Amino acid sequence: MTDSNWWRQAAIYQIYPRSFKDSNGDGLGDINGITSQAEYLKSLNLDAVWLSPFYPSPLADGGYDVADYRNVDPRLGTLKDFDRMLKALHRVGVKVFVDIVPNHSSNQHEWFQEALKSAPGSPARYRYIFRDGKGKNGELPPNDWVSYFAPSAWTRTTNPDGTPGQWYLHLFAPEQPDFNWDNREVQLDFMKTLRFWSDRGVDGFRIDVAHAMKKDMSRINASYPKIDTFKVGNKGTDILFDRNETHEIFREWRTVFNEYNPPRVAVAEAYVAAPRRVLYARPEELGQAFNFDMLDLDFKAAAFKKTIDTNIKYAKEAGSSSTWVLNNHDRVRTATKYGLPDGTNLNEWLLSDGTSKKLNVELGLQRARAAVMMLLALPGCTYIYQGEELGLREVADLKHEDLQDPIWFRNVVKKIQPVFMKREGKTIKGVAVVHTEKGRDGCRVPLPWTRSGKSFGFGSGGSHLPQPSWFAELSVEMQSADNNSTLTMYRSALALRQKWQTTEDLEWIRTSNLEVVAFKRLNGWASFTNFRGVDFALPKGRVLMSSGPIKSGNKLPKATTAWMVLE
Repeated sequence: MTDSNWWRQAAIYQIYPRSFKDSNGDGLGDINGITSQAEYLKSLNLDAVWLSPFYPSPLADGGYDVADYRNVDPRLGTLKDFDRMLKALHRVGVKVFVDIVPNHSSNQHEWFQEALKSAPGSPARYRYIFRDGKGKNGELPPNDWVSYFAPSAWTRTTNPDGTPGQWYLHLFAPEQPDFNWDNREVQLDFMKTLRFWSDRGVDGFRIDVAHAMKKDMSRINASYPKIDTFKVGNKGTDILFDRNETHEIFREWRTVFNEYNPPRVAVAEAYVAAPRRVLYARPEELGQAFNFDMLDLDFKAAAFKKTIDTNIKYAKEAGSSSTWVLNNHDRVRTATKYGLPDGTNLNEWLLSDGTSKKLNVELGLQRARAAVMMLLALPGCTYIYQGEELGLREVADLKHEDLQDPIWFRNVVKKIQPVFMKREGKTIKGVAVVHTEKGRDGCRVPLPWTRSGKSFGFGSGGSHLPQPSWFAELSVEMQSADNNSTLTMYRSALALRQKWQTTEDLEWIRTSNLEVVAFKRLNGWASFTNFRGVDFALPKGRVLMSSGPIKSGNKLPKATTAWMVLE
């Protein structure tokens, strides 16, 4: 019998399956690849892993366009492979979360294909959000609502006889039609999916876009030309995001989770402000919600301390545990983010292929190591994205022809600018397509396992995204043999964390240096992080470990964290 509260202070590792390990040489990571690395995952001293979608998918959005919620993509394996993987990870003491994508499906899902063949107003169409268009012949979208993958959140269908049809809503890519969560059939089917994976032995679920499932379609004539979910307010009455009715869904899901012993765990991806986000984490709902507040922070003490303080307070009020996140499959890698000048526009930097601002590689890694050690000392749950334990940097110079992210293909504008005509040898005004975002592929490049080989041990073939040559020195093979490597630091820190973990309480330690964040847990375990200040003299006590060398006189240099047992 597992402690039903095991998740409250767990260390959970995110696996992006297509980029973790390839078992058959086709260039794509797969389920058997994960199984083959069970011992590696055990060596990290993790509590659980979370698998990004591995379901059948046309890959319009990295697997987040799901064609079948109760199966495995044949390119990644079979249900039998999944069951073997689950047993292998459980055998080494690692629990498993799977990703649930409830806001939208793939346009190849059997329900959506049935809807396209059915008449307007039919039960098949009621599973999604179809509406007539505006204009004389319905040629205009129903309104100005926008998609995350711009521009419009509406795409027009073609009727079986070839004539133009209705429009359907998609907050993401056109290949990702939104479900109609007012439909009881949709609600019941997702509970069936939760039971399907729970019955197989899955321990928990990560809920994708948890804040966007319910919409108020009675306000279809209202304008919504820009998405900023952190500014939708605190009333739960926005048209598209963070609606109060969403919590009714998750309260019902909780009854499903509690059918199991121990109860299944869930964490919400809810990109909304902290006071609203923690509502998803209430014990009667999902139990946890990602705290994304650190993702956009510069490496500054005051900002981190304020964020920690705020989120611990909100989590306690909700009855949940805090969650700490520095990175995920949607974000520029931590070692890169912290190695760029403060205030760098990461999107512009990526569009320049990493040339617009100089990256300080050494400083970025030093700060990333310090930051994660500080997070691991905090009360609550820490989520770690694959490759962070290797100190991987963003692969910013991926060639445009290698990019796969729909953000790159969808977020474009047409601009009139000079175009050189090669044949005629002159410059004229022409229309050029300008990409406004490079996308997320740079953090999704397959992991390097060995120093050499065609894909650094990722698989016997190539890799679905090209790996840079500098991956060799950051490979698992190289770092496992180095006592000072980032991988060794992660293994040691996670092992110590398990040993010293205590109640979900924190006491701040006052210091005269404003660039030092210091706190202790109730068992005397303390963490000191010197962000940018002068060398800081550590107090009396025993140093357990540090993210970098400590100077003589027991002084903590900048961009370094030390764990201590205080006298």
